[in-house]
Amino acid sequence: MKKLCLLVFLIFLTSLAFLKYGYAFGSLQDLIDSAEDGAIIKLEDKTYEGNITINKKIEIIGSNKTVIKGDGTSNVVSIRSPGVVMRNLTVMNSSMDRNSSEEYAAVKIYSDGNLLDRIKISRSFHGIYLSQAHGNVVQNSEITGLGKGEIANQGNGLHVYYANSNLLKNNKITGTRDGMFFDYANDNTISDNEISHTRYGLHYMYSDHNRFKNNIFFFNTGGAAVMHSSGLTLSNNQFIFNYGHRSFGVLLLSANKIEIEDNTFFLNQRGLYIDQSTSSSIRKNRIIKNQIGIELWASSNDQVFSANQIHENTIPAVSLGGQGQNSWSENGVGNDWGRTLPSLDLDGNGIGDEPISYQSSFHQLIEDHELTYLFLKSPAIAVYEKMNALLKKNKTMFEDTYPLVRRGGDSIPLVWLLLGAAASLTILLKGRQWLCITFGKNGRKT
Repeated sequence: MKKLCLLVFLIFLTSLAFLKYGYAFGSLQDLIDSAEDGAIIKLEDKTYEGNITINKKIEIIGSNKTVIKGDGTSNVVSIRSPGVVMRNLTVMNSSMDRNSSEEYAAVKIYSDGNLLDRIKISRSFHGIYLSQAHGNVVQNSEITGLGKGEIANQGNGLHVYYANSNLLKNNKITGTRDGMFFDYANDNTISDNEISHTRYGLHYMYSDHNRFKNNIFFFNTGGAAVMHSSGLTLSNNQFIFNYGHRSFGVLLLSANKIEIEDNTFFLNQRGLYIDQSTSSSIRKNRIIKNQIGIELWASSNDQVFSANQIHENTIPAVSLGGQGQNSWSENGVGNDWGRTLPSLDLDGNGIGDEPISYQSSFHQLIEDHELTYLFLKSPAIAVYEKMNALLKKNKTMFEDTYPLVRRGGDSIPLVWLLLGAAASLTILLKGRQWLCITFGKNGRKT
């Protein structure tokens, strides 16, 4: 009798161990449903089939070969309880239905205070979707979309909808529609992410007071599109070779009080594109070797440009649709225009002795012929500019009252030179037709 009681007791303890710390038995959903609140579930090196819903506070830990594979009809993982932790596993195969109001994702979070760490996602509509979910952390994860050929048929890498105060850091996103999309999402922090081969690497709509820092964007149609939003901070980001018809490093459209500081814009179609925006501060940025450094529409006013390095762009800055009320210096500090617009500094105080004024007739070509963007490097553009200068038809694009004079010449970081060389080599090998197909098809008039 004693032996029987002991056996029953051991079986009971074993069952508790499986519920609290153990490897999965049965389906993964069965294991989740059986687990106690606060349990730690350790998954095996195998593929778990079927969609799952997590409705209690648990921690799910996988390994390098752990896969949760959906059946293609819904979200693969739906998190509805706060305090859930998922680590170190792959999630794949959500529904790809674009017409569903559900907006399916590999991982969809409906609750607060969850942690996703080292999650790999592929073959899903959206990657990770935060829906009215606040205070979550998504970090160290990789989201791979279907690639440029399917860019219109899929969702976004990270989609943040009515979700506030989340932290998204050190994630890698490639080949999705938009890398990160924010819709009515405020006070989020986004840092140290890498986004490439998307439509817009970052896309803000009606989202305020977000902090965006130390991220890198390359080979996107557009680096960051900030629309109908205010109070954002973009600092220490890199926007490199976001190229195609009407592409850009950063677009501000109906955006107000945006702080853009200490960023790098290198080898983009347009470094900064500003339209219908007010009261933004653009300081200490490096705007180098873009087709157009800054494109500024007359509908934008009260922008302040100060202490920027604006070097070796085909067109340093162009004002379109008239002349807005913007400032090219602040507190006696203008911008460094490099060899493009040299300035004398006889008294050695670092400020040019005379204001710099840039004259051009190029704005008329852009306003009349949208395809002008494709021919910025053509010798015909230079001839056109010189002819209009002789005929005194040029217009003042900007005037910098206190231009900065830099000593020691221009210095371009090695990593930018290497990226530029790689991009140039690709174009030479693949040909101009490849460039137009790859970057031109997804370019859109904004």
